[in-house]
Amino acid sequence: MRRSDTRIAILTLSGFIAIVFFGWVVGPRTPVEVDQVGYRGVAMEQLAFADDKAALLAANVAPEPVYDRDTEDTTKASEIYENVQVLGDLSDANFTRLMAQITEWVSPEQGCAYCHNDDGNFASDDNYAKIVSRRMIQMTQHINSQWQDHVGAVGVTCYTCHRGNPVPENIWFTDLSTTRTGPALGWRDGQNAPGIGSMSLPTDPLTRFLLEDHPIRVQTNRALPDGVNTQTIKSTEWTYSLMNHMSESLGVNCTFCHNSRDFAVWAESPPQRAVAWHGIRLSRDLNRQFLEPLQPVYPAHRLGAEGDAPKASCATCHNGLNKPLMGVSMLETFPELQAPGAN
Repeated sequence: MRRSDTRIAILTLSGFIAIVFFGWVVGPRTPVEVDQVGYRGVAMEQLAFADDKAALLAANVAPEPVYDRDTEDTTKASEIYENVQVLGDLSDANFTRLMAQITEWVSPEQGCAYCHNDDGNFASDDNYAKIVSRRMIQMTQHINSQWQDHVGAVGVTCYTCHRGNPVPENIWFTDLSTTRTGPALGWRDGQNAPGIGSMSLPTDPLTRFLLEDHPIRVQTNRALPDGVNTQTIKSTEWTYSLMNHMSESLGVNCTFCHNSRDFAVWAESPPQRAVAWHGIRLSRDLNRQFLEPLQPVYPAHRLGAEGDAPKASCATCHNGLNKPLMGVSMLETFPELQAPGAN
């Protein structure tokens, strides 16, 4: 056989092996679904495999209420039970109804004893989970009443994040592991270690942007640092890391919030960009006001490597969908969570 024929045979065999390998790894896929979300001609489209989308939608179905809402009982829960610091303005029937529903949303396997002492003293605050859950109810009411620019009239409930788990799956802790290097390596600033999206972008943009208040910018109008222009390549990479987190959390690509012809211009961006802007500030508000302050309440096994409390990000609520639970509102059947009561 001639050398050229040998090369052709080797290349053909290599191509065949590659096709078989990728077919085995990736497997057969259903057609790609295309959803146009912006102007024609600017590639503002969302792409998804039909089978992946179907599985995601099946995992994001809102549960039905355990009990119907009572409209006749007028006895206040605070008049019957002790130490009712939140929701005491509800009737006894609707207070009990909401407690039963929260159990289904948060601890269906553990039951009431996950938050309450199992010796029958439900008024006791000895269980840290009760203190946390009380604060989480207040946080839910705060979101629904103060952050309608992001959640709209749909709002959130305990199930939005918990999905039947005592601890939501998509919580996060501060990660300083990639910043601690020897003096010879210099200050890595969390970079050059595969993290968000398996890319060598900073691995923990959430502390920087969803807890602290660093500027979120990609580009500047000035060529050199001059006191006004403070953007660096590092700050750009931090921003890209946050954007990748948001993209993965919502199951969308960049053009869901940005016009591809000019990412920076707000006037040509779709409305989703403004909603996302409020979402970043919502996450920061929750982490600062409700979640991080609970650090002294948690036992050691519930804290992160740096000793910090669990916190919320875009993924905590969205779970892969641009609208949590496909936009279904459970506030219609649980109006107690729409705003703080009159306790």
